[in-house]
Amino acid sequence: MTFDVHAIRKQFPVLDRTVHGKPLVYFDNAASAQKPNAVIDAMANQMRTSFANVHRGIHTMANETTQAYEAARETVRRFINAGVVEEIVFTGGGTEAVNIVAAGIGANIRPGDEIVLSIMEHHSNIVPWHFLRERKGAVLKWVDTLPDGSLDMDGLARQLTSRTKLLALTHMSNVLGTVPDVKTAITMAHALGADVLLDGCQASVNLVVDVQALDADFYVGTGHKIYGPTGIGFLYGKLAKLNAMPPFEGGGEMIETVTRDVATYNSAPHRFEAGTPPIVEAIGLGAAINWLEGQDRLAIHEHKQALLVHATEALRSVNGLTLHGTVPGKGPVIAFSLEGAHPHDIAQILDRFGVAIRAGHHCAQPLMSHLGVSATARASFALYNTLEEVDVFVEALSKARLMLS
Repeated sequence: MTFDVHAIRKQFPVLDRTVHGKPLVYFDNAASAQKPNAVIDAMANQMRTSFANVHRGIHTMANETTQAYEAARETVRRFINAGVVEEIVFTGGGTEAVNIVAAGIGANIRPGDEIVLSIMEHHSNIVPWHFLRERKGAVLKWVDTLPDGSLDMDGLARQLTSRTKLLALTHMSNVLGTVPDVKTAITMAHALGADVLLDGCQASVNLVVDVQALDADFYVGTGHKIYGPTGIGFLYGKLAKLNAMPPFEGGGEMIETVTRDVATYNSAPHRFEAGTPPIVEAIGLGAAINWLEGQDRLAIHEHKQALLVHATEALRSVNGLTLHGTVPGKGPVIAFSLEGAHPHDIAQILDRFGVAIRAGHHCAQPLMSHLGVSATARASFALYNTLEEVDVFVEALSKARLMLS
């Protein structure tokens, strides 16, 4: 299968627009990716032709919608190679997925129990553990990165102890692009009896994920970074671990029986899907994954790596620019600082040239502190971006540097 970026671009209608009279160059993909027609049409067609609530209806449209919703669950299972479909819980996003696990393991956390995190984590994989620190007396322990942005594996070994209950680790940093050796990290944690949660919100669109091969206990992902809609994500958990956790919310669907005196709860995944779920969004997520799997993922990976290499080499020629994260094998993300220029000013000027990047702390304030900055600018690449767009970005950045100097 040949990868044709221009044919791919024709499937994303938003890429035809202009910004301030300039062709859109969208380099904010690590925050949220754009949507192909396949996703837009799948969601619209479901609402146009056969929408109803799921699981409890008897009529035709209820059955049709339930079938489409559960087909999306099977698509997610296949996408990350979970063992059984019951191990896939639909959530409102990656953040909710982490909070479900935090609430679940929190029931058994005792004062002094440890949760080990990397300094690279997104706030969604930090704040829920702070809740357990505040409410249950858990101890948070941190693993730093090395100067090139790689995870300090020796530091990880020092932080893991017999008191460690969970290792919460990104599968790909949203700032540095670092892909830690998660397989080794999981083996190290399991040897001490700890569970492992991997934040796959960045990795799942950039890597081929196999949760069984990784032996992850929990894996979380989100739809809007995989060319799908917002408001939908997934939690993978080993089935026995999911069924051992208490429900996260109470309501319809997550119960078996309710009486005046007692309630009993459904098994996974439904015990974690209280109330009306994000039905159309789940169908959109399934459509996004099916669309992505219909492409040549190896060719996509090579294309994005070519963008990363081209941009990295070009940016090294920009005076006063510092790259954050240079470890080999990183994902298609470039975080950078420009001497004498605030990232927000850089992003605002680039926007005038039609170039969309992210600026700020990227929901990673502990990492910013570790890097010695308050914020960075960030360009991130998707399968529809081109080498020509990289050149536009670098030229615009050079102009911004002159304007801000």
